[in-house]
Amino acid sequence: MVARLARDLVERIDGLNQSIDALEAEITALVEPMAPTLLAIPGCGALTAAKIIAETADIRRFHSAAAFAMHNGTAPIPVWSSNTPRHRLNRGGNRQLNCALHRIAVTQLRWDGPGRRYFDRRIAGGNTKKEALRVLRRRLSDVVYQALRADTATSAPRSEIAA
Repeated sequence: MVARLARDLVERIDGLNQSIDALEAEITALVEPMAPTLLAIPGCGALTAAKIIAETADIRRFHSAAAFAMHNGTAPIPVWSSNTPRHRLNRGGNRQLNCALHRIAVTQLRWDGPGRRYFDRRIAGGNTKKEALRVLRRRLSDVVYQALRADTATSAPRSEIAA
């Protein structure tokens, strides 16, 4: 009885994995023509890019990278403790976009690249790990904004893609 239940569970898991792989391939096929510059960012995969595109809706509605940062919750909030000016995490904004930027940041920290070097430089400059990660996410917000602007300028209108 236990062996049959285990076999059924493994078959179900295998079927779900196949469904997940099929959906991921479908999402990748839809995202690649829409956002090649966004996908070129290290650490930004097709699923993260799809989340960013969906949550942003249209990058043209943001007049600047700072407005996009306010929307995604990466714009710093200044706070003062005694005579030390600091910035704290912004708990506002679109948390889904912030989570996607966090995934990109954490992925970049695993590799030896510009994100890791910037993080290490901030740590050496006296920031805590949380502060350095917050600053990296803010910087990535600007990179994603520029990538989305570039993709919008070069891509076909959305009505042609949907057809």
